Amino acid sequence: MRNTTKTVTTVLAAGALALGLTACGAGSSGDKNGVLVVAASPVPHAEILNYVKDHLAAKEGLKLEVKEFTDYNTPNLSTQDGSVDANYFQNQPFLDDFNKKKGTDIVPVVTVHLEPLGLYSHKVKKADELKKGATVAVPSDTVNEARALKLLEAGGVIKLKSGVGNEATPKDIADNPKGLKFKELEAAQLPRSLDDVDAAVINGNYAIEADLKPAKDAILLESAKNNPYANFLAVKKGNEDDPRVKKLAKLLTSPQVKKFIKDKYQGSVLASF
Repeated sequence: MRNTTKTVTTVLAAGALALGLTACGAGSSGDKNGVLVVAASPVPHAEILNYVKDHLAAKEGLKLEVKEFTDYNTPNLSTQDGSVDANYFQNQPFLDDFNKKKGTDIVPVVTVHLEPLGLYSHKVKKADELKKGATVAVPSDTVNEARALKLLEAGGVIKLKSGVGNEATPKDIADNPKGLKFKELEAAQLPRSLDDVDAAVINGNYAIEADLKPAKDAILLESAKNNPYANFLAVKKGNEDDPRVKKLAKLLTSPQVKKFIKDKYQGSVLASF
């Protein structure tokens, strides 16, 4: 895996969360009528899950506990080792890459929403205003870096080599007319980098956490049409038929959740069902 720049606090927080889950014995105990523990990114995933917990779960007889994580690695590892029962934070290209590299067997259950990836800047108001030699920060994980480069290509900022897929890096840029420089950072750090770089490509959940409004503030934004990066509920293979998981999948794709997403996020998060 490509080297990833991480802040000490993020690493410690993720480690503490994982340790806490193990110490508390959270996760599947084999009791299919017990509490379903779900790992999630704080925004919007945990917010959506907490809406289900507070307004919909009791009627379906579902006991739900939401555990928040601030990184993109611990939720899958905790799902794999049984510290949690499920997770909700990722898209299919990311999961495919993670399973391949980590030897995990996490599988999707139901697709819920899309967070459009966006390019943000405190220095320019349009992508074509970026100066020659400008520095653009991008996510350092394999799939999201490729996704960021594809966004820049769709916006006419760069051109990638023909046929590059979900492992594209700046080395795969065929045409870079502005001579842009790329700074790879852990996804969670990107909003904090905006004062230090000319622009940054930021995942939707981290943008919203930083009080950015993707539908309004992004100077480039992914199209939702035919977008492969929708986020889903996931479990370790073999747990798809857990009745608690089936109940949660049903509730996450209910009309009530669709309305909640539309009303709360105003186009910055889009229901995918």
